[in-house]
Amino acid sequence: MPSVLVVEDDPSIRQSLIEVLTEHGYAVRSAADGFGALREVTQTPVDAVVLDLGLPDLDGGDALRMIRGISSVPVLVATARDDEAEIIKILNAGADDYLVKPFSGGQLVARLSAVLRRTSHVPPAGAAAGGTPAAAAADPLRATVVGELAVDPGARTAYLAGRELRLTRREFDLLAFLAHHSGQVVSKRRLLTEVWREPYVDDQTVDVHLSSLRRKLGERAAAPRYLLTVRGVGIKLVAPR
Repeated sequence: MPSVLVVEDDPSIRQSLIEVLTEHGYAVRSAADGFGALREVTQTPVDAVVLDLGLPDLDGGDALRMIRGISSVPVLVATARDDEAEIIKILNAGADDYLVKPFSGGQLVARLSAVLRRTSHVPPAGAAAGGTPAAAAADPLRATVVGELAVDPGARTAYLAGRELRLTRREFDLLAFLAHHSGQVVSKRRLLTEVWREPYVDDQTVDVHLSSLRRKLGERAAAPRYLLTVRGVGIKLVAPR
């Protein structure tokens, strides 16, 4: 049974899509916004994504580019936007097909089936070219989603709750490294070696950049959300609880 992630913010449309796809033998999961979609694709492999562009937290085009940074899963864009330039832009950004609302359930199923036939050689979400999730996790250029924070090293962009963060080059490098190792405690010495590539620079250099990152993430050292200090060991990036 092929699995499909439906990304649609309108509850009634989302439910209709779920019912149609379920009736035609698909195992369906859903998300109401862009960051929810990114979390779903990151956490559990799916065979295809049906993606609306008019999402409340993140433009669907940006969500598509972030999905492409994580996975080669087939994406069928289903949206009310019918401008030709927009369609071309989205297809060039990595969509496998484009369906303009309103459309029938039959048309959706036919387009989705065609996409799956064309892309049957593509591994499911979360699988890298080597064929294992571990290989995907080892790629430092893959996008990472932690809570409402999305970091895309390939595009050098970072979003927090749909808002792009304005980071210096070094701040971005530091955030991207921590995101790639999210949940792991990373020592300041390792950050200096692998981010700064200057192991003999003073640790205070890291402290200054971490302080600046915290401000841009809307937190303080005394009240951390994403950047947690493990005293005497290092720093780790986690999803807020």
